Amino acid sequence: MNRPISYDECNCFALRQAARHVTQIYERHLGRVGLTAAQFTILAKLARTPNLPILDLADAMVMERTTLLRAMKPLQRDGLVVAESAEHDGRTFLFSLTEQGEAMFDQAAIAWRAAQDEFEQKFGRARAKILRTELFSITD
Repeated sequence: MNRPISYDECNCFALRQAARHVTQIYERHLGRVGLTAAQFTILAKLARTPNLPILDLADAMVMERTTLLRAMKPLQRDGLVVAESAEHDGRTFLFSLTEQGEAMFDQAAIAWRAAQDEFEQKFGRARAKILRTELFSITD
């Protein structure tokens, strides 16, 4: 006989619930500059590492390639991200920020910092650092 599942024992439920809560904080701040948290993380990755092939970007974001391409469409449409063919292979596209994308990222980074500060003020800066370390260890 199976015993009923208790949500307070479910790692997946706890992580998803916490992720939704934290995402709401970041979405509130980033929404003021017209970005979602997911869009900000894409811009942040491209700001640090321009000319990324989609597969490398998808791996870094831990996203399926098709899901990432859907997320990239509004960023490309709004002129924040550009895809250019790689010199060595015309079928490979390299993604980078445009000048407008760099300006948006700089503006969004201020909103991100406010969200980061709000979360760390509520959760504790030291605890947040430990939490990040533990969470990143899951995907390493």
